Amino acid sequence: MSGLINYISCGVLWLGLLVKAPDLLRHRHDPYLRAICAVLGLAGLCFFLGAPPTVGAVNRIGGVPNLAAPVTYVAITGYCAASQVLIVHWRGGPRVHRTARRWMVAYAVVVVCIAVTFGLGEAPVERRTDLDTYYATTPFIAQMIVLYLLAHLTAVTVTTVSALRWARRVRGGLRAGLVLLGTGSLCGAGYSVAKLVAVGARWSGRDWSRLGTTVSPAAAGLGALLTVVGVLVPLATPRVAEWRRARRTYARLEPLERALDDLLTRRTLRLPRPRLASPTTRLMWRQTSIHNALSHLDAYFDPDVYDRTRAGVLDTTGDAERAEAAAWAAVITAAVRHEADPGREVPPPAGTGRLLDRVPDPTALARVADALTGGIPLPAATPVPSGTTTTAGTT
Repeated sequence: MSGLINYISCGVLWLGLLVKAPDLLRHRHDPYLRAICAVLGLAGLCFFLGAPPTVGAVNRIGGVPNLAAPVTYVAITGYCAASQVLIVHWRGGPRVHRTARRWMVAYAVVVVCIAVTFGLGEAPVERRTDLDTYYATTPFIAQMIVLYLLAHLTAVTVTTVSALRWARRVRGGLRAGLVLLGTGSLCGAGYSVAKLVAVGARWSGRDWSRLGTTVSPAAAGLGALLTVVGVLVPLATPRVAEWRRARRTYARLEPLERALDDLLTRRTLRLPRPRLASPTTRLMWRQTSIHNALSHLDAYFDPDVYDRTRAGVLDTTGDAERAEAAAWAAVITAAVRHEADPGREVPPPAGTGRLLDRVPDPTALARVADALTGGIPLPAATPVPSGTTTTAGTT
């Protein structure tokens, strides 16, 4: 189980990076996207480097006891810098680039100080999980530890305040993402605070090392999960909303496709049904099938049925959209029966056909389907060509 939380947290963060990578490739010059990907990538790297097995491997490969400590601290500092750059681009303003450069320079100084203090200090005994408390009183090593913890605490505090403050001014998926991101950063602050408390306790002669070996990793792991979800929620929300609308429209169009099913089958007008497709793709498939059938029925549409039905429903309801949908429902029903009747004259009599110059749009098609199921009231008897009758709500 050693390091499992670290590796899981790393995997979650790098999964978020993988999701955002296509956007970065398409918009590689977008500083905001670069900052988001840097935050996810560096945060994952911090967890990877901080896992005890990785710590042992770095120390062994480097040939220096506890070399993994400054390497990990440098990664954490890089994550802090990326977080501040992200916040700067969130806030915007005329001095975005200047402010971002200042944060990067400040954290670059922290990186140099970490390297210098580790070089000046002495840490001969390898400590894979409790180096912070074990060397809390060792000259230079103690300063290195406090320096990286304060740098991390500053970054997550600024991120928390900025994200939650901005969340109050927006709505929807962006607000949810900011709340999650702010909460994740707050959990990240728990990592620094627990470590600092454990170090402080060591200075006073107490041993609270479990704060640094149990509480800190748990807080950091939860913060990583919330952070990556917060980054992905604003990206996923519009797509989820689009899929929900597509599913609803797909279901609403089912009665219209069912009314055209015999024609679609006889004339082989229906495309193969897509398998394992998104709701948007399935909706497009159903709309295409319906349009194929309507195109075939174009010659059988009777404008007189359309006009009389529309006028009757408009007089009854006063709703132009409902009248339009009811008229199309009546004329499609009559055309389907006409086309399927072997005794009918083909081509149809003069004065019919050519309604497709005003074919319903996708939204209107859904209302037509509602009319076919009685969702829109039709007149008690809609006039249709001789030999064909249409009753309200029948298909």
